Amino acid sequence: MNKSVNIGLWLKRIFGLFPPKFRWFYRDLYGREFTLLDVGCGNHSASLAKTWFPKCRYHGVDKGIYANSEEDFKLMEKFYELDLSNTSLKSLPDNFYDVVIANHIIEHLSNGLDLLREITGKIKPGGVIYVEFPSVRSMSFPSMKGTLNFCDDDTHVRVYDLKEVANVLLVNNFKVIRAGTRRTWWKFAALPLYLVYVIFDRKLLALLWEILGFAEYVYAVKKNQ
Repeated sequence: MNKSVNIGLWLKRIFGLFPPKFRWFYRDLYGREFTLLDVGCGNHSASLAKTWFPKCRYHGVDKGIYANSEEDFKLMEKFYELDLSNTSLKSLPDNFYDVVIANHIIEHLSNGLDLLREITGKIKPGGVIYVEFPSVRSMSFPSMKGTLNFCDDDTHVRVYDLKEVANVLLVNNFKVIRAGTRRTWWKFAALPLYLVYVIFDRKLLALLWEILGFAEYVYAVKKNQ
């Protein structure tokens, strides 16, 4: 790991800038052993998860090797190469996972709600799921490289509504703990410090996502039978 990456990680830890997809369960699970399923595990997601949860057992699902290195795959206990647009999750164990993350995956699928229904059966009672996706309002945002308007990404095929995502979980024995527009409000209260991070790590798009409310999320826990 080079010096710039070390400094970047140090800044993130000092300012509490762990990824938003880890926000709701970080405090409960940091330092503990648990099994995590990452649906859509590209962009070095295994390395990221192991940075913040060193003891997690990481399982990933994706349709191919997408921005992952050999080191990323070494950190995965299981990798399921599946095209989720036309393949089920039947090869994954039922009632098994403590945490499932579906971070910006359903908007790439026309069958995203069906996928979420199937995922609910893979989570053990007391396990949690975090789903994040572009908001309907993102259709009205200006275009920007890296995706600010929903249609900036040609692989986006469907806009999902917060209510329909939450309802899939509710009718499948989940309790919604948090849901809404994904924003981290303390970043605005500490904006000068956050801007240091944004400038250092070249995260202007991330700042615009926060300000405009690009993404929505649902965080839910599976009820005991």
